[in-house]
Amino acid sequence: MTQGNDVQTYAKQGFGNQFELKAPVGLLIIDFVNGFADPEVFGGGNIKEAIQNTVPLLAEARKRGWPVAHTRIVFADDGADNNIFSLKVPSMLGLKEDHPNSAIVSELAPAEGEYVVRKTVPSAFFGTSLAAWLAMRGVQTLVVAGAVTSGCVRASVVDAMQWGFRPLVLSDCVGDRAMGPHDANMFDMEQKYATVMTRDEALKALEGL
Repeated sequence: MTQGNDVQTYAKQGFGNQFELKAPVGLLIIDFVNGFADPEVFGGGNIKEAIQNTVPLLAEARKRGWPVAHTRIVFADDGADNNIFSLKVPSMLGLKEDHPNSAIVSELAPAEGEYVVRKTVPSAFFGTSLAAWLAMRGVQTLVVAGAVTSGCVRASVVDAMQWGFRPLVLSDCVGDRAMGPHDANMFDMEQKYATVMTRDEALKALEGL
């Protein structure tokens, strides 16, 4: 089945609708850390390009005064918080607080007042106070960048939608270590959970908000 036929099937069943983008707008940057930027660790695919595309996005978000949150996967030094995720992917346990691989890439380093979420599972929302932090700032539309598309990005987008935020996923600012999972999950998120635009399309659409 071609993607064109897939889109027709989804549209016939009522999927793929666009929702209205509403202010206030927030930005969530998921797991753009050194380990995910490195193809020898957790990286590969189009992740490096997504990071570079997110640099001007972050600059514009700061200019517009959007609340900005970043996420990192961080496990305890003694592995006390080992969980099912790290049983499935044991190498994740190497992402400790002070390990270079768990540090946010320098070009996207958080500024003062930006929230850094530490998590041990894919979703930025599960077991964290991110939803409350965004709600306190009145966020309705949540712009999403990060890695990886098929894992932590998708999980966070689904949870954002379930918490009542309107996810806006930027197709050129999210990346995966493999393009097959990236493409499949971009299609799925656009059909069910989020609005999908390029960075420039999104910034233009959000200009008046």
